[in-house]
Amino acid sequence: MNIIGPDELVFGVDDLEACKQYLLDYGLKPSQAAARGERFEALDGTAIRVCPADNPDLPPPLRPGMLLRETIYGVADDGTLESIATELGKDRAVQRGSDGSISCVDDMGFALRFKRTIRRPFTAPPDLTNAPGSLSQRPLNVVGITPDMPAVPRTLSHVVLFVPDVARAEAFYHRLGFRTTDRFINAGPFMRPAGTQDHHTLFMIQTPPFMKGVEHFTFHVGSGTEVLLAGTRFEAKGYTTFWGPGRHLFGSNWFWYFNSPFGCHVEYDADMDLHDDSWVAREAPANADTSQLFLFTRRDKWFPSGGPQ
Repeated sequence: MNIIGPDELVFGVDDLEACKQYLLDYGLKPSQAAARGERFEALDGTAIRVCPADNPDLPPPLRPGMLLRETIYGVADDGTLESIATELGKDRAVQRGSDGSISCVDDMGFALRFKRTIRRPFTAPPDLTNAPGSLSQRPLNVVGITPDMPAVPRTLSHVVLFVPDVARAEAFYHRLGFRTTDRFINAGPFMRPAGTQDHHTLFMIQTPPFMKGVEHFTFHVGSGTEVLLAGTRFEAKGYTTFWGPGRHLFGSNWFWYFNSPFGCHVEYDADMDLHDDSWVAREAPANADTSQLFLFTRRDKWFPSGGPQ
């Protein structure tokens, strides 16, 4: 099944204005207002949609305080939609939307929708590195960073879920062609669908049933430099860090997580590993050594004063 990845996450929120401002400050662009809320897009059209919590068109909340109401996966073709409908129709209700989409509820109760992807081509500046021992990438007299360089979300990267039965949840996504790329033994699997080579678009963490919900979502930016720059700008607007900046071990992606009004954390990430079907999943216990290779301690800008007399 040629599922590409999450195209859109739909939230039902009480403080609509705070959530909209958060997404604008994060770097997403408003695209449209409709019956099912307002969309805020990355460069490729993937998006977060925010709606009032009492919007009757939304799937019901999974539990009190869990604001994610639907995950919309983009697929490459109509044949994939039919394959999904056939497979999931074996043991659950599947609805067809007027737009051709397929919707259902997964084994943990999360509302899902599958539709032709909305992702569009885009261009953005490459990350060009000059390193001794390899060919220089950045031309002569071109500087590597400027105060006003762009650092904006390019595409919706992944979502992380708290689930009470990680083995059952993993088996459900295997039915849809997801592959497990790595695993934290005492937490859960990193998974990618067949339509992407990203290390993961989904990570699930075993938790008690009362915690079922979303831990974080994230968009890719262009580089580790952009993670640091976007996060610094975001923090300057008053948003508080939850974790980071640093670099993960599984997936290798740079990260910086922030607190948010969405009932979950929101991350910037960049430079994730790519895998094909020949990759053999690794396993490790989840702890401070395996969850990041290194972690920075933030401090305010400063300049050394004084010096040798």
